[in-house]
Amino acid sequence: MEWFTAPGYGWSRLVFQRALAGVYLVAFLTTALQFRALIGTRGLLPVERLTARVPFRHAPGIFRLHYSDRFFALCAWAGCAVAAALLAGADSLLPLWAGMLLWLVPWALYLSIVNVGQTWYAFGWESLLLEVGFLAVFLGNDTVAPPVVVLFLLRWVLFRVEFGAGLIKLRGDACWRRLTCLYHHHETQPMPGPLSWFFHRLPRPLHRAEAAANHVTQLVVPFLLFTRQPVATVAACLMIATQLWLILSGNFSWLNWLTVTLAVSAVRFPGGARPAPAAPLWYEVLVLAVAALLLGLGVRPVRNMLSRRQVMNRSFDPLHLVNTYGAFGTVSRVRHEIVVEGTADPVPREDGDWREYDFKGKPGDPLRAPRQFAPYHLRLDWLMWFAALSPAYAEPWFGTFVERLLENDRATLRLLRRSPFPPDAPPRYVRARLFRYRYTTWRELRETGAWWERTCVREYLPPTRLADRRP
Repeated sequence: MEWFTAPGYGWSRLVFQRALAGVYLVAFLTTALQFRALIGTRGLLPVERLTARVPFRHAPGIFRLHYSDRFFALCAWAGCAVAAALLAGADSLLPLWAGMLLWLVPWALYLSIVNVGQTWYAFGWESLLLEVGFLAVFLGNDTVAPPVVVLFLLRWVLFRVEFGAGLIKLRGDACWRRLTCLYHHHETQPMPGPLSWFFHRLPRPLHRAEAAANHVTQLVVPFLLFTRQPVATVAACLMIATQLWLILSGNFSWLNWLTVTLAVSAVRFPGGARPAPAAPLWYEVLVLAVAALLLGLGVRPVRNMLSRRQVMNRSFDPLHLVNTYGAFGTVSRVRHEIVVEGTADPVPREDGDWREYDFKGKPGDPLRAPRQFAPYHLRLDWLMWFAALSPAYAEPWFGTFVERLLENDRATLRLLRRSPFPPDAPPRYVRARLFRYRYTTWRELRETGAWWERTCVREYLPPTRLADRRP
């Protein structure tokens, strides 16, 4: 079938595949370095508790067959190795079928991780990586030109990411319709970056222009992806520019980088036509069958987008083949942060020697400027932002987190930037307080060097010791 392939997208596929491999590498590295404290045998939400109560069909994966921390670590580091090999172009050195199997490995490994990751992996970018990663299996290598059907499906995913996010904003917080959400967003987003303070201090008319441009990019431009070239390329480049702006303004894990990667697949590079043999019949049949399956499954995300009760960041099947996306349908006006402190005093007094635990990414010490971590994902820091919104978000794991701090648990302390207690002298008590954080003004920054001003709001968790945590 001559129409089956698009030789002019050879460079697009190449850049897309290498970028996706880079995202996979970051995702597996994040898992390998953080899983023990989060979902390990002594983690805050152990995998084995999940597998004991959730049927295999609801969360399939290799860890349903066997789990140990050592085996999980082996799988995570194996994912890193395969992703690095794909980043180096190993798939292009293999026959078509072998290259497809190589791309299938990181997808299967990461699916297994996400399906036991619980709340630590309940983010839209996890499902997006799996949906895009599955399509990458069928994109082929240098032995065949890129299939038109798979290129279309990649644009369809990008359309749902952008258009779904635009709809959730219009249907959600009224500040998006008034173009005022960015008066607050840069200050209240989950994990600010090194430039977020400066973005927040931009003139308000520019914030309104940002919000209006966001609506155009998410609600109008996505339709241009399905037009002829070069219009589709221009639309993809507009999306890439928007995502780069978001990358500069905050830490959103690999969401923006993966969206850029998706947009690259719609760009037609000059001289992109590369000679390749005709696609084998088995490959054409397999790709068309998979496309028919995905389009059938895609009915539910479409219904969700059209619904007035639209939900965001939800998967519609246990393999995460089709999902719905969206972010910041509601924007907080006030930033709250949980400050966790410990003391070695035998009696916990309000004016005692309380020492603050320092997190890697979330705001803590007002004098410390926000840092750049994305595309690396600090899972605990992100969940602490949700915990500050409501204790209900933290109920399953926060008590165990405090217990691990009281034990000076090494794996847990590695998630933090600094512990105020030496390894052989854990605190006797740990407490948590809720603070109101706001960015300082230009004058306050110059005079004090502080990026934040904070005020204690209330007690979040009273002083707690191990005897209080254990029956």
